[in-house]
Amino acid sequence: MRLGSNPRVVEACGNCDDRETCSVSQVVEVLAESDRPRPAHTARERLASFARRCPFEQHHLVGRSPATLQALNTALQAAATDATVLLTGESGTGKEVLAGVIHRYSARAANPFVAVNCAALPDPMLESELFGHVKGAYTGAEKDRKGRFERASGGTIFLDEIGDMSLALQAKILRCLEERAIERLGDEKVIPVDGRVVAATHRNLPRCIEAGKFREDLYFRLAVIVIHLPPLRERVEDIPALAEHFLTRYACQYDTPCPTLSDPALERLGRYPWPGNVRELRNVIERVIALWGDASVVGVEHLPPEIRGDVSPPIPPLEPGGTDGLLPLQEVELRHIRRVLAATGGRLAEAAEVLGVHRNTLRRKMREHHLT
Repeated sequence: MRLGSNPRVVEACGNCDDRETCSVSQVVEVLAESDRPRPAHTARERLASFARRCPFEQHHLVGRSPATLQALNTALQAAATDATVLLTGESGTGKEVLAGVIHRYSARAANPFVAVNCAALPDPMLESELFGHVKGAYTGAEKDRKGRFERASGGTIFLDEIGDMSLALQAKILRCLEERAIERLGDEKVIPVDGRVVAATHRNLPRCIEAGKFREDLYFRLAVIVIHLPPLRERVEDIPALAEHFLTRYACQYDTPCPTLSDPALERLGRYPWPGNVRELRNVIERVIALWGDASVVGVEHLPPEIRGDVSPPIPPLEPGGTDGLLPLQEVELRHIRRVLAATGGRLAEAAEVLGVHRNTLRRKMREHHLT
């Protein structure tokens, strides 16, 4: 499959001898090349160099693991089509970044990329957000409003966490996909839409179908092309490139010299299981830059306690019939919530996403544990 006619790919592969015949594998090689070690410069110089070598700097997956390159390869192939794409993987693995890749290297790149988190809003608000409404459709609807599907016409609509959507809304999404049209709330007028749909979920949809929580017909309509992003703990070879990428980004953002990672610090990063995946790594690196921006080398002492190994010591083996070392469920829950909040820098929306609960549920749990 050839992608050379896409202006974004032509820009990315500006050094190719024959731009018009630039293949997917060549584009992936450009992406991989951009992540290879570079000489140390100031943060701004490194960021500018990175942008020159790979003009789409923040629009691709950073890493060189086979899993990352395979996902990127498939995404670029999908970008050359209008097929519906389903992205799967744990929260924080980079699904929205990959959705952006599909949009930016497609023929729709000049049109809007519209993202909506299907888990962030209750059903009535989500339906209005997706399909729009007319004046008077409900209390507070003071004027007509376009929904996300209308705003994404000609471009791409990204339905994040579609596995958390109610069955009633799933039926409306299926109808929209089948008929390429929507009806605003409070109106019977049929409005054609032409947005390419990319959906994502951290849930196992086949199991959700078995449990009666997800429509099988919608699943097959979405899963024309399926791309799975493994958790970071299963692609640890990506951690050095990701850490360098985030060090450069946040050193530039905070206007500080860009430090390097010591070998012991990198080894600790590689051993940590990363329950929050790439998002958690990003927050850890931002914390390092924000608190120790004057350090030329990031050492183990600059890392959070859970990564240094200073907290949550292993529970000793349980003797037959004994209960020493076991914790009450409330204590386990409290410790885990504290750990996720620390990893996400206290950002409730991100912490709730990692925990797989609604923000209101997280707030209630925090009140119960006196964390507010």
